[in-house]
Amino acid sequence: MHLAILFAGFTAIFGKLIELNEGMLVLYRMLLSGLVLGIMMVLKKQWPLISLAETMKIFGVGAIVALHWVFFYGSIKYSNISVAVTCLSAIGFFTSLFEPLIYRRKADGTEVMLGLLAIAGVYLIFNFYPEYQNGIIFGILSAIFASLFPIFNKRLLDEASPETLTLYEMAGGFLLLCIVVPFYIRFFPAGNIVPTASDWIWLLILSIVCTVISFILQLRSLKFISAFTANLSYNLEPIYSIILAFAIFGENKFLGTGFYLGLTLIVLAVVLQMMREWQKRKMRVS
Repeated sequence: MHLAILFAGFTAIFGKLIELNEGMLVLYRMLLSGLVLGIMMVLKKQWPLISLAETMKIFGVGAIVALHWVFFYGSIKYSNISVAVTCLSAIGFFTSLFEPLIYRRKADGTEVMLGLLAIAGVYLIFNFYPEYQNGIIFGILSAIFASLFPIFNKRLLDEASPETLTLYEMAGGFLLLCIVVPFYIRFFPAGNIVPTASDWIWLLILSIVCTVISFILQLRSLKFISAFTANLSYNLEPIYSIILAFAIFGENKFLGTGFYLGLTLIVLAVVLQMMREWQKRKMRVS
């Protein structure tokens, strides 16, 4: 899981480097990721054949992934990397609400409180930086769709392998974007439709390392941990991305007290959840 998170930490950097707008960026990312994984599975003679019903389910999750990415990269374009990735901390809060509803179980009060602690961090940043509010709204929408992804995938892992899920999800997301992007760019115009030479390089790295490899690692980890723990652990992704953004783009020059106070609350939520999971594991062993 944490190796997948490290790779995911680089996705925001590529979102800044790639000149395409968020809709076109995700369209190419899903196309290239699906092609790369499809070629790998053909070479290994592991081409997956699944039923139409399973295909439609996986395509649906792929659509959720596509929307998450579009809003995530939109958040980067309309604010910056540090603010956009920090908004992903809201994933824990939305998971604590959605997972009990979907699995029809009672909500865990501690999970809700930890999620709210992270939301408080985002709220601080929202108030301190009004110039980034559109980007923050995009970031919250991204977190909503991101929270649904592992919840549904945890069920689908009983029906298909991580590689199969990733391949069909990339295909489902790509098909959705082929329909949506022409309308999307009418409201959010794209400067470039075709990637530049440097864009192709970043897109390939993003597709192979940060998508195919990261997705497979993440999905395999879901066989052993809960969706909530996975999502809250993913709150470490902003930390990796922020460090990279500071080092590469010098974003620390544009951020002040409000950002660091919000980030502190988010890190606190992650640490408390890790301590909680460690305590639960210790009790099971004893």
